[in-house]
Order: sequence, then C-alpha cells, then structure tokens
Amino acid sequence: MGEEMSNKQIILKDYVKGFVKESDMILKTSFVKLKVPKGCCNDAVLVKNLYLSCDPYMRGRMVKMEGSYIDSFTPGEAIMGYGVAKIVDSSDPEFKKGDLVWGITGWEEYTLIKSTKALFKIPSIDVPLSFYTGILGMAGMTAYIGFYEICSPKERESVFISAASGAVGQLVGQFAKLFGCYVVGSAGSKDKVDLLKNKFGFDDAFNYKEEPDLNATLKRYFPNGIDIYFENVGGKLLDAVLTNMRNHGRIAVCGMISQYNLEEPEATSNLMFLITKRIRMEGFLVFDYFHLYDKYLEMVLPLIKQGKLTYLEDIVQGIETAPAALIGLFAGRNVGKQVVVVAPK
Repeated sequence: MGEEMSNKQIILKDYVKGFVKESDMILKTSFVKLKVPKGCCNDAVLVKNLYLSCDPYMRGRMVKMEGSYIDSFTPGEAIMGYGVAKIVDSSDPEFKKGDLVWGITGWEEYTLIKSTKALFKIPSIDVPLSFYTGILGMAGMTAYIGFYEICSPKERESVFISAASGAVGQLVGQFAKLFGCYVVGSAGSKDKVDLLKNKFGFDDAFNYKEEPDLNATLKRYFPNGIDIYFENVGGKLLDAVLTNMRNHGRIAVCGMISQYNLEEPEATSNLMFLITKRIRMEGFLVFDYFHLYDKYLEMVLPLIKQGKLTYLEDIVQGIETAPAALIGLFAGRNVGKQVVVVAPK
C-alpha cells in the first residue's frame, strides 16, 4: 500500500474579508501514503514539495469568486500555489520517480497532483532549483510576456515599472535595459530604491511613499512622457501614470497589489486618456502564454549563465513560515522573489 508519512499542511481557515492575517491560515499535520492511489488517474503524480512560491494573486483566491480565471481556495483544504517538487510516485509514464518538476502544487510537504498537464519537467542545468519558483517559472514568464508580447517595445523608449523590486518587476526592468530602453522603477523603501539603481541597473528609481504628488514625480522622471508602463500596483499610481503617458503608449496590466485587500476598490479617474492619447492598456494572464515557455528559456538561460541578469530571492525556511511570508508581500516586506523552502533536495 505504500509507506505512510506525516504531512504538514497550510490550510485556509475560511474565506477572508479585508486584510489577510496569519490567523486566516492554519498549520495542520495529516498523513499521506507515498503512492498514487489505484484507480486515481492515468496521469497523476505524488510529489515531495521542495520550494513554494508566494505570489500576490493568491490573495484573490481567498475569497469566494464566481466566473474567475482561477478557482477559489477551498476552506479546510491546503492552499495551492506554484512550487518546485520531486516526484515520489507516478501513474504517468512521462514522469518518473525522482524527476524534478515545477507547477501548481499544495502548500504541504507532499501533494497528490491529479493531472500532469500543467507540470513542467526541470532539465538538469546548472542553476539553483529555487529559480523555478521565479525567474525560470511563472514570474519570469510574466515579465517576459508582459514586456515583449504585450508592450511591443522599441529601442530607446521610456519604461516605468511599479513594485519594481518584486519578483516580476526586477526582471522587467532588466529586460528593458538589455533592450536599450530608459527605465525607472518605484518601490516602497530607500533600500529597495538603492537596489533598483545599484543592483538591477535601472536608470533611476523613487520611493512612492515619500512622494505626496505622484503626478509631479512622474513628470520629473519622465519629462517627455512614458511609452511603456508595467502595472503592478493600481490605484492612485495608475491614475498618475495615465496623465503622463505618451501618445500610443502601452500599459501591461500584470497586477494591482494596492487593491487586493480592499473590500471596495479605488476608482480610476483618468481613463479618458486611453482615448485622447490612443493608449493600449491590456491585462494578461501568464497561463495563456505557457506555449512560449521553451522560447523564453532559450532567451533567458544564456543571460543567466553569462551573468547579464541579476536575480534576487527572499528565502524563508520551513513550511510553517509560509503564511507570514505571503502576508509580507502586501506590506512590502520581501526584497525580491519570496520563496519558502519546504525540504532540501
């Protein structure tokens, strides 16, 4: 029947209103057999989770949603998210015991994944495994798709990125610099601003918390206007950006982290500029573009190996630290990609 192991899990207590708290998630220990159950599925795998990714979109899954692009979490069950894992048992001949994979898994030590369709095998390459929670996983693909596919950049254009020191923003800025653009980012602390300018190579950066007039701030950094805005924040910052966009500018709407914990989202006042400036503003979901993953790897792996990309991770140890790590995203506590180490390889 297979060896039985204890299985620490992070469970959603109930649907969340307002700001999410650590107490909305519970650490529970269950037991799991290390075999795919007979008759389960033809393409199921049981995995041991190694690294978990904390991502802002997970907050939206903590409320009851109808007709969303992704299902709500189920209260009383383990939270789900992107992670890196090792296969313990498999009913899919394409996935063998010992294979390393990344994709959607549970916030627990062991997860039965009932279909391998959304799993990616990790090749044997000389990069840290944790990179597949970020630069070589969803975050990297999000930066790549948003900048290249949605924004269609041109050399020497002016690019603004909000939440620029996060997992996605730090990569968008570096992609834009390598492309030959002028790049400015916003972040929420002096240390993060310093990172953007001195570690990630942005042309400039500012702390939005110290800028009482965001419209005037953007005019100062972009006297000729913004060609491309990579949107991660929303709210008042988006309103200020719309005022400062150039004609035929492009906005890739990746996220709006300032709005996720609000029961009543802030209104946006300057949408008329989409018409008068002929701005293209497009939301996107990275899931729609995973068919381009191999193309992305062809571009990014050489850049990593050649040292042309800097990638920063904020790593915490132990699955019990995951709730605090996730909540920290909304307070700006993380610097770089937030990763939870569940187990050593």
